[in-house]
Amino acid sequence: MDQRMPALFLGHGSPMNAITDNPFRDAWRRLGGELPRPRAVLCVSAHWETDGARVCAAAQPETIHDFGGFPAELFAVRYPAPGSPALAQEVVALAGGEVAADMRWGLDHGAWQVLMHLFPDADVPVAQLSLPRAYGGQQHVALARKLAPLREAGVMVLGSGNIAHNLRLLSPGGTPAWATAFDTAVAEAIDRRDLEALIDCGRLPGAAQAVPTPEHYWPLLYVLAMAGPNEPLRMFNTDYDWGSISMRSLRVG
Repeated sequence: MDQRMPALFLGHGSPMNAITDNPFRDAWRRLGGELPRPRAVLCVSAHWETDGARVCAAAQPETIHDFGGFPAELFAVRYPAPGSPALAQEVVALAGGEVAADMRWGLDHGAWQVLMHLFPDADVPVAQLSLPRAYGGQQHVALARKLAPLREAGVMVLGSGNIAHNLRLLSPGGTPAWATAFDTAVAEAIDRRDLEALIDCGRLPGAAQAVPTPEHYWPLLYVLAMAGPNEPLRMFNTDYDWGSISMRSLRVG
């Protein structure tokens, strides 16, 4: 029988975290040394939004540099992990037609900038799952629950985003009150395992500034929706990037 795999939500922050010396990258590397080896990773990244749910079925997904204005060193990064067409087909089957296979996507920076430190040999197959633009929190949770059996089949689920993420309100001089308030409220709801409060995150303090658009927040719900009622939850990287981007991360199991 396959080992039940952990599920992870990692705050990824700036793409520069992939190649610079920083405590977030150090924590990803330590985590990689602790994790059991999965047969594949299903990654839900903030950086792949689609009109309907899709899963990348490419056998050799390309490294996507979906950003601008960064140094050439960052654009030179390649993460040549194999894809997993078999996992993509399992996702399609479990979702009951809700998810379509996609051959055009690869690994965006929400995926590769953390995976390159979790699995630096790029030898674990990866398939990305998109975020459907029209979905609300309940729909994301419902889809995640359909896919939860993958954890029992040797698949590690990785959500990559940020709990508080507003690029127009970066605050390198210090963390603003709205970011602290929202990040703290989310952490308290995680501790309570209060998924309903997290789905309805607009009611939490600081939400208007912390989640101006939800794509960086939704990957958290996929990981929490797959958590068992008695599974251990561990939060780490509880600091901020550029003052206001919450890097809070979570391991389930």
